[in-house]
Amino acid sequence: MKVLLDTQILLAAIEKGNRALSTRVKRILVSPEADIYVSVASLWEIAIKWRLKKLDLAQPPEKLPELIAGIGMGLLVIDAKHVLSSVEPQPLTRDPFDRLLLAQCKVESMQLLTIDRALLTHPLALQLQ
Repeated sequence: MKVLLDTQILLAAIEKGNRALSTRVKRILVSPEADIYVSVASLWEIAIKWRLKKLDLAQPPEKLPELIAGIGMGLLVIDAKHVLSSVEPQPLTRDPFDRLLLAQCKVESMQLLTIDRALLTHPLALQLQ
């Protein structure tokens, strides 16, 4: 199973460690059947918020790719297919980063691991029940 992390989950995992994540989310992250990826879109979102001082990080955003690789996650680049793909049904959010993550999931046959209420019910979101 290919899993793309929502930015919130990525931040919780790298900033607060597993203690900030639910048991279900932790189970998926450590599952040997799950190939875990982080989108460059999440890095972009984090960098923007960090530069605007809306987000505190233990390390500068430039360290994130190394940290992600170090914990065994893949980095998913943004491709023209991703930005041109439309996602049906339309998600409940208008956030462009969330929409891009869903489009990447659609194109790459992935599921989005999220705790965002606006995304939880989307068919591309990994159901945590």
